[in-house]
Amino acid sequence: MIRLVIFLTEANFPDSNQLNRILTMQPYSAPNQPVGLCVIINNNNFKDGSQRRGTDKDAQSLAEVFRSLGFRVLMCEDLNKDQMDQALTFVQVLEHGDAFICSILSHGKKGVVLGTDRNPLPIKEITRKFRGCDQSVLIGKPKVFLIQACQGSNIQRGVQMNDIEIDDDTSPLTIPEEADVLVAMATVEDHASLRHIVDGSWFVQSLCEQLKERCPRGEDIVSILHYVNDDVAHRETTSLAKQMPEVRFTLRKKLVLPPQCT
Repeated sequence: MIRLVIFLTEANFPDSNQLNRILTMQPYSAPNQPVGLCVIINNNNFKDGSQRRGTDKDAQSLAEVFRSLGFRVLMCEDLNKDQMDQALTFVQVLEHGDAFICSILSHGKKGVVLGTDRNPLPIKEITRKFRGCDQSVLIGKPKVFLIQACQGSNIQRGVQMNDIEIDDDTSPLTIPEEADVLVAMATVEDHASLRHIVDGSWFVQSLCEQLKERCPRGEDIVSILHYVNDDVAHRETTSLAKQMPEVRFTLRKKLVLPPQCT
């Protein structure tokens, strides 16, 4: 049982205007059809002859669920590092609608994803391609990055859970250039992510299942990713290997993606 105790002082207690803004906060607007663009980079066949078996299942599941949510889906397969960089640069100038989704399915190391030539592309470089600037068509729009890749070689192990106790008037005229971004990683830093050679990866398959179940209920993407984190955290292999996804974001509003009528 977790008890959450919050102490509000005169210094941090929101005034009536702040409180009203918090309580009446509207989600990102998504009136366009299609809702937005979903780019999937699916690296299966590597130059050294190795394969990421099961990744096609992940790519198919992602394409299916985001089409159902009203996105145009652009699938890119087996790109080396420079090709990934070029594809993402090209995508910047496309019509994005009201939201942008980028999913990268590949091998990875700490802070990077690998092209099929096994050369690294830093994740920070990927997300910063889409940060706000005066010329960007994505200013104020949500940009979601879903990364299925290892971030190291360490294998996570389970630990026993114990009972625990746990004892911010007017809108600005500008927003930070790093605003409106969400990055969901399949695993935490320094650790491996797990992928079944037929059924796909734990992270992507859980994500797709939760999106299908919870988007029709009007739940927002951050809340849905909480369920994904919990679901993946409860899985383990026969050798007791575990996996913990990680989500970080600078979203200013809720991102709700209801299924579209066809």
